[in-house]
Formats: sequence, structure tokens, C-alpha cells
Amino acid sequence: MSAPMFLVEALPAGDVFVLDGPEGHHAATVQRLRAGETLLLSDGRGAQATGRVDSVGKGTVSVSLVARSLLPAPDPQLVVVQGIAKGDRGELAVQAMTEIGVDEILPWAASRSVAQWRGDRGFKARDKWAATAREAAKQARRSWLPNVGGDPDCSTKQVAARLGSSAAAFVLHEEATERLTTVELPSSGEIVLVVGPEGGISDAEVEAFGAATPVRLGREVLRTSTAGVAALSVLSARLGRW
Repeated sequence: MSAPMFLVEALPAGDVFVLDGPEGHHAATVQRLRAGETLLLSDGRGAQATGRVDSVGKGTVSVSLVARSLLPAPDPQLVVVQGIAKGDRGELAVQAMTEIGVDEILPWAASRSVAQWRGDRGFKARDKWAATAREAAKQARRSWLPNVGGDPDCSTKQVAARLGSSAAAFVLHEEATERLTTVELPSSGEIVLVVGPEGGISDAEVEAFGAATPVRLGREVLRTSTAGVAALSVLSARLGRW
């Protein structure tokens, strides 16, 4: 089994480090790490270190760093505009897409989104997506954490602007004739993918997203919680990430 990962604000400059706070509590009390075991530390921005546990205290773990690495940010970047879904489907999508390798997630207030993010509720929902992405990134041992954008969500106008500035943009649509498996992909920049909510994407939204190419994955119509995951799998394979 691979070593567990813990996130820190910045990797220490020295060779000895005390992991404390919520991560230290998780390592000492939940994971119950013991002296001699190996763990990973990451700042979520590409820097990673392998450490050996020297001792375990109450909510703290003393670590000796034995190796360091710095991974460049993936290029092209994979950005998913995720239509806000009801219940826990949005969080399920965020969790799985993070494990697959998404680089940025934009919550989208689509016209057919059943759930609406308003006021404090919206910020709490967005923060929950961010927390879900953080935990999924740790589970997947990712050195780069995906960013969850939105203020707290993105409007159709904001999404359209992002699509227009990308290196390539695609909208998953069940009536599309082009397939994501065969469309041309850029070698660098942002690839932005739009995933609609439960009710799908309206004709007006498709028109607003004129900078994007409508694509499909296959004959089946996938749920909003799985469509982005399937599309990211296709793109990861095509881009050589897998």
C-alpha cells in the first residue's frame, strides 16, 4: 500500500518537520502512524516530500524528510464547468473528477439546475466542493490540488467568456455528432469541458457557448455525476496522462 499523503502550507526548508493541526491529528489519531513508517507531504502546488516518522505525540507527528520532488503543472490544463446538481451528485462528481485528474472545476448556475446557490448557502456549498476536492486529492496522492472556482458559482455569461479564451472548448451534448475520442486537441493551454445539470443544457446555453464544440461520448446518456468523469478519462488517455 502506498504511503498516505498530508497537505501542508509549504514544505519545510530543513530535514525535520513536526506535522500538527488537523493533518497532524489525522496522521496520529486516525491513521495511527508509527515510528519508522513512511508518509508524503505536499503543498498542493507541485512540491512533494517523502518522510519517515520519527515519533508520534498527541495530535502531532515528527518527521524526517528523506527525499523531495517538484512536479510541473500539467499542460494542457483540464478544466470542467460542472452544472450544479441536486443532492450529493455534485460532490460525487467533484470527488471522482479530482481522482481522475481534473485541474480546475467551475460550478455553473445553469438554467436547468434544480439546486440554486444563493447567499451564504452558495458559499457553503462551494466550500464543500473545495473540501471534497482536497480530500480526494490526498486520497489520490496528487501533488497538484484542483482549484474550485466560482463566486460562489459561475453564470452562463462568465462560462462563455472562459470558453472563448481557452485553447479548446467542448460541450457534452447528447445530440452532438462529433465524438470526444476523435476531436482535435491542443498541445498546450486550457481544455475546457462543459457538463450540464440533470436537466441538460438548454438551446440558449448551447448558442451562448458558440466558442465550444458540441461533442458526445457514445450512444448512452450519462448522469451529470458521471459524464465529466468519463470525459476526463478519454482526455487523460488521449493526452498521455494515462
